[in-house]
Amino acid sequence: MLNWLRTLGRQSAPTKTIPDTLWMDTLLQFPFLAHRPVAELQQLHELAGKFLKQKEFTGAQGLQVTDEMAVAIAAQACLPVLHLGLRWYDDFKGIVVHPGAMLARREVTDQAGVVHRYSEELLGEAMDGGPVTLSWQDVAAAGSAAEHGHNVVIHEFVHKMDMRDGAADGCPPMPTRSAMSGWHSVMQPAFDEFCEKVAMAKRFGAEPPWLDDYGANSPAEFFAVACEAYFVNRERFTRDFPALTVLFDKFFIPAK
Repeated sequence: MLNWLRTLGRQSAPTKTIPDTLWMDTLLQFPFLAHRPVAELQQLHELAGKFLKQKEFTGAQGLQVTDEMAVAIAAQACLPVLHLGLRWYDDFKGIVVHPGAMLARREVTDQAGVVHRYSEELLGEAMDGGPVTLSWQDVAAAGSAAEHGHNVVIHEFVHKMDMRDGAADGCPPMPTRSAMSGWHSVMQPAFDEFCEKVAMAKRFGAEPPWLDDYGANSPAEFFAVACEAYFVNRERFTRDFPALTVLFDKFFIPAK
């Protein structure tokens, strides 16, 4: 880390912690941030500074995490909790940044009891109760990837939100059973329809959906993929998922 971020970690009083020049450079790099209302940008600026004081960044494979890299991650990670607060991220401290995609070793036992071991290429990973891992190559590309609704930081940090009440299942913690039922009544049909479109595209050459088909893997992945698009390309996302936009607005921007 550079001197500014080291100094930030020693500060005890809440201050405007991210220098204006560094913040403006971050907004220029990620237009989907810069296009937000001025009041939200001021709030995001402050929240990202608090986030940086709470988290520890580690570079993997010899990568040196600079101030610019840390602020870029913080700004994007804080979007989902902009109106909810950093308590949603208080169950972990570490953020590990790899230069590019990483290989994770997987082990699966099939119904016959045979163990299958393989490697999976990951752009990021969120561990229940543990750190968030990110590919810097893909974090840095988020500005141009927004056109397609992609954002690895938002994806992984939404998983962390989803995990707060147990394993990720596509439904973050809800205040009541009624709220949970309402969530599933919108998400499940959207997920089912999306999976059908992905299947039709793969099997019969139908037009593929705009949203990343990785979301068809599970409700948890659908939630994370949908949130990527919702935050970085709301207009395009709403065209395909108007009901989800309303649902996400109610959750991520609660009435005061």
